[in-house]
Amino acid sequence: MSATSTTPARTRTRGPIAVLVLVPLLAALALWAFAWPAARTAPRDLPLGVAGPTAATAQVERQLEQNKGAFEIHRYADEAAARDAIEDRTVYGAVVVTPQGPELLTASAASPTVAQLLRQAVAGHAAAEGTQIRTVDVVAAPANDPRGAALSASVLPLALAGIAAGSVVTMTGLRGPRAVAALIGAASLVGAAAAGIAHSWLGVLTGDWWAEAGVLGLATLAVSAAVAGLGALFGQAGIGIAAGTVMLFGNPFSGAPSAPQLLPEPVGTIGQWLPPGAGTTLLRSVSFFDGAAATGPALTLTWWALVGLGAVLLGHALKVRTKTAAPAAERNLAPVG
Repeated sequence: MSATSTTPARTRTRGPIAVLVLVPLLAALALWAFAWPAARTAPRDLPLGVAGPTAATAQVERQLEQNKGAFEIHRYADEAAARDAIEDRTVYGAVVVTPQGPELLTASAASPTVAQLLRQAVAGHAAAEGTQIRTVDVVAAPANDPRGAALSASVLPLALAGIAAGSVVTMTGLRGPRAVAALIGAASLVGAAAAGIAHSWLGVLTGDWWAEAGVLGLATLAVSAAVAGLGALFGQAGIGIAAGTVMLFGNPFSGAPSAPQLLPEPVGTIGQWLPPGAGTTLLRSVSFFDGAAATGPALTLTWWALVGLGAVLLGHALKVRTKTAAPAAERNLAPVG
């Protein structure tokens, strides 16, 4: 039997083997990426304030420190300082010791899950000692989205929009400046449409409309530029790498349904380095906290967008150089006379 006749048989054999091996591996990887962080949700160095006279807050701190590694304690002189820290997104909440009794300050807009966790933890300690604790939601989540479900649900559609835009730009043959313009234009339209739905229609975002549209567009551009950039450099394999990273790691590691500090390390940190996590954090800052603590996630998204767009231009330049070099080489090799 010739080597040529055995090639189709090998191909037919390798196909089923690849399916039997790769599909379970991808399923296991996806299950690990999505289920493991969710199953291990718990506070880890969660920033929490304690306010009041030192002598009065010492007992509160000791109670909180019984949960080893759960809270990162920040001390403040009074309730006003604690409220400022919450509004600046330095802490997720604060326990204030007052002459009338302990008071818990929360910010459900930062994370309804964390606000509920703090109520359970702090109120539980107070109930065990026979005292009542008053809870005040300093920065409340919107009335139309008290559990933050709508904001969390926006992570996947934005990621899909970015992947789709980057893939379409690459597969349709757009290159160089034209590809960059198409990516920016698509992201801008996605941002405007998303803000129109989430802010104007559903009322789940309550900040400046244009700032929210800018954040939503930048988050989309960060993904689409990464997909198109790797696609320009490595073809379909690059598209798959970028899309897989965003879907398998960016979404489950974003901390959107809870908070980065509730995810096991280094998942929470990695998630904030990827567009879905940085975009969610930035959107919360812009929509609910007047832009507090927005610099870090904004720089992360900008970095992704600029590097991705730079890769798009680089891929185009390399292809142009290759095309121009080939005819020149052919002319040099051509016989003279």
